[in-house]
Amino acid sequence: MAKDIGIDLGTANVLINVKGKGIVLNEPSVVAVDTQTGRVLAVGSEAYKMVGRTPSNIRAIRPLKDGVIADFDMTEQMLSYFIKKLNVKGVMSKPAILICCPTNTTDIERKAIRQAAEKSGGGEVYLEEEPKVAAVGAGLDIFQPYGNMIIDIGGGTSDIAVLSLGDIVISRSLRNAGDKLNANIANYVRQEYGLVIGEHTAEKIKIEIGSVIEGHRDKEMTVRGRDVVSGLPKSIRITSDETVAAMSDTMDAMIAATKEVLSETPPELASDIIDRGIVITGGGALLDGIEALFAQELTIPVMIADTPLDDVAVGSGKLLEHLEQLKKHK
Repeated sequence: MAKDIGIDLGTANVLINVKGKGIVLNEPSVVAVDTQTGRVLAVGSEAYKMVGRTPSNIRAIRPLKDGVIADFDMTEQMLSYFIKKLNVKGVMSKPAILICCPTNTTDIERKAIRQAAEKSGGGEVYLEEEPKVAAVGAGLDIFQPYGNMIIDIGGGTSDIAVLSLGDIVISRSLRNAGDKLNANIANYVRQEYGLVIGEHTAEKIKIEIGSVIEGHRDKEMTVRGRDVVSGLPKSIRITSDETVAAMSDTMDAMIAATKEVLSETPPELASDIIDRGIVITGGGALLDGIEALFAQELTIPVMIADTPLDDVAVGSGKLLEHLEQLKKHK
């Protein structure tokens, strides 16, 4: 018999949760293609190693951009590859798939996600909104009549939502998230030092020395890249406080959106949130100083989820247990 699966189809990573087994796959959302023949050469971790390092006839494509499908065929090929790898199909049956998407996805984008999942070998396909699934994965009891607030900062989108009685009461989805922060760092290094760096290097700076509060982290690292003027390799030193400046505009946008959501939250739920605090999840939750920054700006307690990178995938596994209820919402 086919095993039902939950998929966190992220801009940066795809995580798959097989019912009864937990998270069995976690790979980058990248496909490497030979542009001359159209043949897929590698998917996931193998393809990720090729980003920014390929000859002209090979392209490493990220088929999702800002949380939505930018390249339908590549998304389908990527999902097919992962699903085949897991061997979850039954002899006569196909697995039910629960797949997560950002809150502001349009009907056309949802249709594309559903079609990609069906074409890649799924049976019934259910779509759930990411912050709801992340909240379940983070251990929040969203089915009770009180307010919970979650900020899910992924690679392509940041979803901010207030939940009560099993559903989203109010939400915002921003195309400001991990990828945008990497781009902020790359732009800063180019403007301040005349040095061109790749996506991998920018992400490495963010993870290893990055911070969102001045003076919160005191680290520096050597960064190598290409000099804008001479075109030759060059290296510079960059500090944690410089990354605060680089990422400040994007962080300000996230805080402004969170304030908007809070200002539109019904008063009863707002008082619950003041009592219970806000939970931050997703890869962005790992940014140094992020809970302190949000707590300082919002004057509400802020906590980081225990397993921020896995929450959407874990939540999709928990929701698979309630497929009957999901069928009503489908």
